[in-house]
Amino acid sequence: MAPHGQPLSLGLPRIRNEPAEVREFLPLFVREIVETGSEILIETGYGSGMGFRDEDYTSLSPLVKVVDRVRAYEADIALVFRPSADTLDLLRPGTTLVAMLHFPSHRERGKRLKELGVDAIALDLVIDDEGTRLVEDMRAVAWNGVDAAFKILMRSQPNFHSVDRPPSRVTVLGAGMVGRHAVDAATKFGSRERAQLLACDGISGVEVTTLGRNMTWREDYMRRRLSRTDLLVDATKRSDFSRPVIPHEWLKGLPRHAVICDLAVDPYLPDENPPVVRGIEGIPMGDIGHYEFSPDDLAWDALPPDVPTSNRRWVVSCYGWPGLRPIESMTHSGDQIEPMIKELIGRGGARFLRPTGSRLARALYRGSLTAWTDVL
Repeated sequence: MAPHGQPLSLGLPRIRNEPAEVREFLPLFVREIVETGSEILIETGYGSGMGFRDEDYTSLSPLVKVVDRVRAYEADIALVFRPSADTLDLLRPGTTLVAMLHFPSHRERGKRLKELGVDAIALDLVIDDEGTRLVEDMRAVAWNGVDAAFKILMRSQPNFHSVDRPPSRVTVLGAGMVGRHAVDAATKFGSRERAQLLACDGISGVEVTTLGRNMTWREDYMRRRLSRTDLLVDATKRSDFSRPVIPHEWLKGLPRHAVICDLAVDPYLPDENPPVVRGIEGIPMGDIGHYEFSPDDLAWDALPPDVPTSNRRWVVSCYGWPGLRPIESMTHSGDQIEPMIKELIGRGGARFLRPTGSRLARALYRGSLTAWTDVL
């Protein structure tokens, strides 16, 4: 906690996941937070993956200081878009961690934070009074993923470029925000430019079928649907992470050229209670550095031993689809998160959030570790 009368400090540690994940907050975001009077502690090399230098941040204000990794995590508020493997080890009691924390599917993470005496805000769980997520880039998730999937389908389907073939058949699982954007992206082959070029060549368009949970549980129907699917898109939001939406056995009916596009990107967590499984059972989970998986990719064999993998098709899967375009992603996310950080600074941290108060304070409380403690 900052000394009485002083704004809380904000730490910006670097993201330390796969090498291709370079999303860190832009100088424009830092300039906005400096207006609160807070000291901002950025880890050396912050933003370098996107072409920024330390000087691009420190030149904004004397309040912006370059520090080592440990010191960045010792700030009153530590903000990192995606937590790294060492994040929890570097936190101190009383710090407010703000990150994508996914408490429903990472219950052990939430329990550990509680044990450490750390306050936390899960950005993915901050929702307004109407239940709408306030930190999201669902459009980028859908468009980047569907674009990657069509790049493969254009190679895997032998007659894709034939003017005589029927329309490409896409099945989208889930009709929420990601699903709706996925439908839009699929009708345009994942790219407006690509759609225009294919139309000029006289290539048939795309037929999209969207399925909600009232249909995905019907095995006979789903097996028939999958047999007529060129591109299967998982855009589901599950309430029960212990059960797949598509059991692995059902994938046997997918055409050999079919591509699976994983937009949900839920993990395999076999040690959770109950174990967390993927929405489409038996497929690999990728990241920004490796998001295309052929049927003979070694990633299939690296899955937990109890996961079935015999029915293999091409898969695109990326934990962090928006990160394929990092500057666009962090411009968008920074605009969403900036007022939240200002609200936290003004209130003295997450421990002072209550389910009453301003609209933004209520939204932040819904994403707080305190609000989720009873279900972890």
